[in-house]
Amino acid sequence: MAAYLLGVFLFALGIAVTIALHEAGHMFTARAFGMRVRRYFIGFGPTVWSVRRGHTQYGIAALPFGGFCDIAGMTAQDPVTHDEAPHAMINKPWWQRVIVLSGGVAMNLIVGFLILYGVAVTSGIPNPYADTTPTVGQVACVSDQVDAETLADCTGAGPAGEAGIEVGDRILAIDGEELSDFYALRDAVLERPGDTLTLTVERDGATSEVDVTVASVTRLNAQGQEIQAGAIGVTNAPIVDAVKQFGPVEAVGATATFTGQLLDATVEGLLSFPAKIPGVVASIFGAERDVEGPMSVVGASRVGGELVERSLWDMFWMMLASLNFFLALFNLVPLPPLDGGHIAVVLYEKVRDFFRRLRGLGPGGPANYEKLMPVTYAMAAVLLTVGMIVIVADVVNPVRLFG
Repeated sequence: MAAYLLGVFLFALGIAVTIALHEAGHMFTARAFGMRVRRYFIGFGPTVWSVRRGHTQYGIAALPFGGFCDIAGMTAQDPVTHDEAPHAMINKPWWQRVIVLSGGVAMNLIVGFLILYGVAVTSGIPNPYADTTPTVGQVACVSDQVDAETLADCTGAGPAGEAGIEVGDRILAIDGEELSDFYALRDAVLERPGDTLTLTVERDGATSEVDVTVASVTRLNAQGQEIQAGAIGVTNAPIVDAVKQFGPVEAVGATATFTGQLLDATVEGLLSFPAKIPGVVASIFGAERDVEGPMSVVGASRVGGELVERSLWDMFWMMLASLNFFLALFNLVPLPPLDGGHIAVVLYEKVRDFFRRLRGLGPGGPANYEKLMPVTYAMAAVLLTVGMIVIVADVVNPVRLFG
């Protein structure tokens, strides 16, 4: 229990540091361009502690769900004093404003990369150069799912075995579409019960086409409901060098490649985020929690506790790196009050002024943020509502990696 609580505390601390560094990214870049930083706070709400250094007030607020860096004159509607005017963000070139608004995103990307680099040279990361081509490790019969962990008994060779698939075969493609890994094979089969698939199979260096009729079986979805899914009865062989430790020099390239893979996965996760919210709501009322669904600070910290309890420090650090990548890309969503929303406004001003010049007109001036307030309030309300839903789910039905 002590190790678990330590893990919870450390991951919560890691989240706080992540937020602090994100806001520091804005602060450092703002100061680099001569902008005035009024306040740098971790948290929202009533001030718990603060201190003033020069023109900046540093502090911690009561609600640890974010943070902010208050830069003088972020918008034309932000009043500035006579002393602040030369240092106001709104009076700086557009490209400097974009860099400052992107400073938090850049900081999170750097932090995530450095964490992964540390893991790569100390214990090892998932090898981005490993051959993930689906390779048959076992051919078996197929059957319906009884519960979350059990399949019904079955006999026979199974669809793949009946079609001539053997252990050691490499499955390169389905119906001509190349497969990147076994998960792509699994997902394609799951979606096509009853169909006949043409598999491109490599055996002993020779390639052939094999037709396999997909069996229709019963599976349980994330909500515990029975659905019809496809199965052909193959499992994947272990990937050679799936996790690899790298030297200090080669780890740079490996970490960069792995970072790109994680960023791709993060984008996919963001795109699927809205579709996963109903499942989170259902989990509050007893449905099975999707381990790949969204988690709050509470849920992520609990998972961090599980990892530390089992001394899985490499997974602990990689999850913290993934959190940095999520925060970076989420903040690029072009909607206020996120960083991406502010960047979109600056770019809008630049594009608008370009077309005004073509018409022989002068610059149109700063955008009126008051017109964006309904969108800002609506977005803030959505974020707050979703955040509270996920927190409640993490309290009453948390994600558990180890049962």
